[in-house]
Amino acid sequence: MACWVIKPGGSDNPSQASLLRQIVAGPRLRNPEAGLDLCYVTENIIVTSGPSSTYPQRAYRNPTDALTKFLDYKHGENWAIWEFRAEGTGYPDSEVYGRIHHYPWPDHHPPPFAIIPNIMASMRNWLQDPDVQNGKRAVVVHCKAGKGRSGTIACSYLISEEGWKSEDALKRFTARRMRVGFGEGVSIPSQLRWVKYTDRWTKTGKLYIERQVEILEVHVWGLRDGVKVAVEGYVDQGQTIKTFHVFRKDERIVVDGTADSNEIFSNLAGLKRNKSGAKPRAIMPVGKSTNSNASESINSTPNRSEAVEHTGNEAGGGAVIFCPSSRIVLPTNDINIDFERRNKATYGWTMVTSVAHVWFNAFFEGQNTGLSVEPASSGTFEIQWDAMDGIKGSSKKGTRALDRLAVVWRALDSTSGGLPQIITEPNPGQPVPESKPADWTGAHAEDKTEAKDLGLRVQSPASASVSEANSIKSAKFDEKAADEDNRDDERAGVRPHGPGGEEHIPHSQGAASRPAASEPNLNDSQQGLESSRGDEQHNDAAEGGIKKDGLNAVPGIVGGTKHISTADLPGGRPEHELETATDQMVGAIVKDKDTPMSS
Repeated sequence: MACWVIKPGGSDNPSQASLLRQIVAGPRLRNPEAGLDLCYVTENIIVTSGPSSTYPQRAYRNPTDALTKFLDYKHGENWAIWEFRAEGTGYPDSEVYGRIHHYPWPDHHPPPFAIIPNIMASMRNWLQDPDVQNGKRAVVVHCKAGKGRSGTIACSYLISEEGWKSEDALKRFTARRMRVGFGEGVSIPSQLRWVKYTDRWTKTGKLYIERQVEILEVHVWGLRDGVKVAVEGYVDQGQTIKTFHVFRKDERIVVDGTADSNEIFSNLAGLKRNKSGAKPRAIMPVGKSTNSNASESINSTPNRSEAVEHTGNEAGGGAVIFCPSSRIVLPTNDINIDFERRNKATYGWTMVTSVAHVWFNAFFEGQNTGLSVEPASSGTFEIQWDAMDGIKGSSKKGTRALDRLAVVWRALDSTSGGLPQIITEPNPGQPVPESKPADWTGAHAEDKTEAKDLGLRVQSPASASVSEANSIKSAKFDEKAADEDNRDDERAGVRPHGPGGEEHIPHSQGAASRPAASEPNLNDSQQGLESSRGDEQHNDAAEGGIKKDGLNAVPGIVGGTKHISTADLPGGRPEHELETATDQMVGAIVKDKDTPMSS
């Protein structure tokens, strides 16, 4: 049986590294001057995927030295980088001349809003420096794929500093960064919500008040069985997402498995909590939420037939109120409600069938509609299941875990133990604080989203106390919902543009339609290599017939962000023994029919 062997030190194919980058980029186009994955959103705002200075990442990502050479050639010394990677940049600051500003936060999530004013001010000070001729400077923003986090900041700058409408900024970023048919540039619902927050922040005088927020209750309609509900928030300057509370079974009140919203609220007054006997706190009726975003507010109550239609194979999920037994106080306005549904399997395993979460900011959700600056001291955030964030920035959430959600919260002022902090945008020319940079090597990075996916997991003893909904135990898959959820991830369809909006180097239709990935998938890599060889030899092998023999068995080659030493590659040598450029190539990839498969 055939397998692929990677030989370090020499390459039979001089364009091998370029081929790997094309495979990882998938549908993204290449910049003709440097072969890099980047685009110009405007003449002075550049968005790029995260470069790397270490192997093997630099073989399939933008090499840092190649990026700096391109920027030097195009902009001289008039460029600087703003990076947002809590997982680490992948290169030391010295390789970009120290012209870099750090504001990291986790992938697939919106930024802590408190850092938005500083990011906007620092970018503005660089671009609008009166000592530099107007229009000469450029900002380079990047995250990992140069899409979600980068797009959120690029659009926020256009809105807050250049007067763009939010919809126009989002459309421009999509037009410059994405291929037609691959969705929006900023596609994660919570990140889109943050762009809207930036628009309101700009229109209300750029005043933001950071407050401690207490979660009073969480109301869920149509909750299925086996769903874990957690309250999360940012710590460590936004670099870490901390779980502040996971609701237990004894903290839930099952109101009625068939009741609609108004029936639930009308019956709350007579309910007692399971152990303490305290009544649930009053929540305003549906339709009068303080949530100012009408598209996310629930302004009408569906009848039971509509509820059955939306819940698919599990109509009749329970209406549940989660009342924490102890106070849940988050340090900032940024709040994340996380859901994970598990079905008990066997032999100590459990099956994760749903993963979803939603971020909201209590400062903006507590504001009245219009241009009011004064935030409310309490409120309710409401959202439907279909509008929540999916797995790793995609729309995929698995089977339906609930129908809709309402979070009851209140802000703590100085009289109730809170410490409100007024945050304004620094004036032009003033020093701007920066966040603490993450370890550029990624050695200490902890990405909680990497573990949140569907599939089998080891059953934890702690899950025995996790909240469940009611007696509904059907885990039958909703094929229609699954088909809608299984779309390409948020990196798919990214493309670069030049300063004038011109698109570069169109690839073949097959290459253009291939989805992008954050890390090289070996099966995809073999598809690209086999297809390339087939084209060179003018054979008639179709894409559907590409072989995938033995790739999963190659030891030491895994997905994810973990760095793989060249010594771990088959026949490889440690990095310190590699001295010349030829030695540091990923190596020639040849098909060796005599090499046995790894077990």
